[in-house]
Amino acid sequence: MDNVNRTIVYVLNLFEQSEYYKTHQEEKQYRLDHTFRVASIGKEIALEEELDVDAVVVGCLIHDISYVNDFTTPEEHKGHGRKSAEIAKDFVESLEMDESLKEQLLYGVAVHVDDKADYEMERTVLIETIGECDNIDRFDAYRLYEGLLYSKLSEKTLDDQIDFCETKINRLNELKKFKFKSVTSNSLWNEKLDYQIEYYKRLHKQLLRSNRDLLTE
Repeated sequence: MDNVNRTIVYVLNLFEQSEYYKTHQEEKQYRLDHTFRVASIGKEIALEEELDVDAVVVGCLIHDISYVNDFTTPEEHKGHGRKSAEIAKDFVESLEMDESLKEQLLYGVAVHVDDKADYEMERTVLIETIGECDNIDRFDAYRLYEGLLYSKLSEKTLDDQIDFCETKINRLNELKKFKFKSVTSNSLWNEKLDYQIEYYKRLHKQLLRSNRDLLTE
């Protein structure tokens, strides 16, 4: 069994054995779906950028495995990248892969949340790509839908809905200033941001038309 298939089995087993996920099935499904989307993005970037595909995909597959535990504090959540690397270290060491690649993918997992680790390494494209894949998925279509649900937009007043869209558009434009490590990551990142910006601009325009005062101006 190759590295990627072994890692898929490893992740699925951890999720199945998780006591937390036994009572949080919806979260379990979301986290698995997110994990496989991030790994798919990683494969696309690795192929385009001529990175080691197995190393990038394995890193993406394990980047969030610490969610098998219940985080009880904000600090635990913020450190979930380092916890994921810690949990997966022995498994990664067992893979048929160059030692340098193992070190890079584990470091990429460790720093993907808050850019911190317990040690330092040279920030290679491979290391940065793991966190970039996570961010790219976080700003794609599903997260847009999820964000609208979380915001309870339908329960807001019209003025608050309009303000909500304006805030989103401003924040997304600020995020476009971030420069990722590779050309492919940058392209995908800006594609996702532009998609959301266009959506919120259209929604903003539609909401403005709900203002009856415009009819009498």
